[in-house]
Amino acid sequence: MKKNQILVASLFFLLSLTISCLEDKKANNNSDTAQMVVYGGTSAGVSAAIQSSRMGKSVILIVPSGRIGGLTTGGLGQTDIGKKDAIGGIAREFYQNIRTYYDQDDNWNWQQKDDYRDGGQTKTSLTEDAMWTFEPSAALEVLTGMLDKADVKVYYNEKLNRKTGIKTENKKIKSITMHSGLEISASVFIDATYEGDLMAMAGVSYTVGRESNDTYGENLNGVQPLDTTRSLTGQFSKNAINHNFVANVDPYVIEGDSSSRLLPFIDENPLEAEGSGDNKVQAYCFRMCLTDHEMNKVPFSKPEGYDSITYELLLRNFEAGYNSIPWINSAMPNRKTDTNNGGGFSTDFIGQNYEYPEADYETREEIVEAHLKYQQGLMWTLANNPRVPESVRNEVSRWGTCKDEFIDSNGWPAQLYIREARRMVGSYVMTQLNCELLEIVDDVVGLAAYGMDSHNVQRYVTENGYVRNEGNVEAHVEYSFPISYRSILPKSNECSNLLVPVCLSASHIAFGSIRMEPVFMVLGQSAATAGALAIDKGIDMHELDYNLLREQLVKDKQRLNY
Repeated sequence: MKKNQILVASLFFLLSLTISCLEDKKANNNSDTAQMVVYGGTSAGVSAAIQSSRMGKSVILIVPSGRIGGLTTGGLGQTDIGKKDAIGGIAREFYQNIRTYYDQDDNWNWQQKDDYRDGGQTKTSLTEDAMWTFEPSAALEVLTGMLDKADVKVYYNEKLNRKTGIKTENKKIKSITMHSGLEISASVFIDATYEGDLMAMAGVSYTVGRESNDTYGENLNGVQPLDTTRSLTGQFSKNAINHNFVANVDPYVIEGDSSSRLLPFIDENPLEAEGSGDNKVQAYCFRMCLTDHEMNKVPFSKPEGYDSITYELLLRNFEAGYNSIPWINSAMPNRKTDTNNGGGFSTDFIGQNYEYPEADYETREEIVEAHLKYQQGLMWTLANNPRVPESVRNEVSRWGTCKDEFIDSNGWPAQLYIREARRMVGSYVMTQLNCELLEIVDDVVGLAAYGMDSHNVQRYVTENGYVRNEGNVEAHVEYSFPISYRSILPKSNECSNLLVPVCLSASHIAFGSIRMEPVFMVLGQSAATAGALAIDKGIDMHELDYNLLREQLVKDKQRLNY
């Protein structure tokens, strides 16, 4: 009897020990650590992760979705550059690798290589070693190949727990936790998301929307009642109709009856004073990859829940005299396009994204889905509605989404173009004065060169009772200009081991120039460089000697001379 009791006790002890070991193993599998953690799978995040690895640091890249690259692999193949000479480092490597990819005949499936013609700012000359236009699938293959060569641990489909998913101590992030329960610790963190979720969780100051012109002494910020453009010669115009309605488009459900309700997505409030600030966000859209090749084309179809009243303003704009296709359809290789917003009623879903920057994940998904349904319905309307001019219908009908792009979603990208969300208010705020070289920083970590660009922010009714868009600004930047290291750093008394290369510290209108994919890649690399050097020195990010940082950036072929 006693032997049996001893045997049972021994078996119980072994079973308890086994369970304990399994629980320990499970706990260990639910946590990870590295010297550097990059949260966000955007092009900036991938660039930061690659640079961290190249500088000998253990690095974890957390991708909230199942695809790396953000807009770079999500349809934006017509690269917004400004000046190509401003792009160096890993960013330029990417565009050089794109050129190498298309130098291979095997990568031309739907078109002969010699038949392809690019144009505009992205035109690739014969003497260039880089290429600036590409298919989403090509960008994904190239960027994945670059990441695979680096020693980077990647977690896909892991989203930050935005309620309790951060541990801080003495103004430093110690660890972050995902919705799955995965906890990751590091010495330095980089928020490379378009939304700035980690930055916000860390208690860092930020803003959403437009500052007033008075805030930073600007004249292109805040409410812009008339389209604002500035030409190459520096001349301003505030009466252009770019991305706006033609005259006398009625905004009411019953035309001419102001007592009937407004058509959908028109702001019923009076327009605020010119130059005043608000918390409204410039419009989002999907950058569509289309094709006119019959063997690769998916025709536009009417989405479920389609409501024709959504597009009544589009039809009235045609009937009032607009006679163009409301898009910018730029040629990409293999008879594909990068198709962007163009005109007064186009792919931008104006005014329907205000909640997005601060929204929870579920609400963001609803906003993304609403944008998708809107854009699918728009394309079907343009191709089929008899109130659309026949010439427009015939041309739009030639196109469709691609069978070989975004295969799981019938050719539609999953990455919404988050042109602007949160923006940090950090150690230094980039403004219009920097863009115009009226204020020049001396701690350069990258260059920007694109025009100060804001898409429309809201749709409203004028005093004369007609519909109009507000917020469009296109102001040419004459020279490339330097971006401050301090603009990717939070204030020192808020967080000392976080860098923010995407939602960086900039006014709305300055961000409009900086917010381009190659610049994000540049800043991602520079952020990782600073983080790695700070780890080597055992110091906080704000204590890093800029001369040391500059030396390493130059060594790694970043371009810093404006």
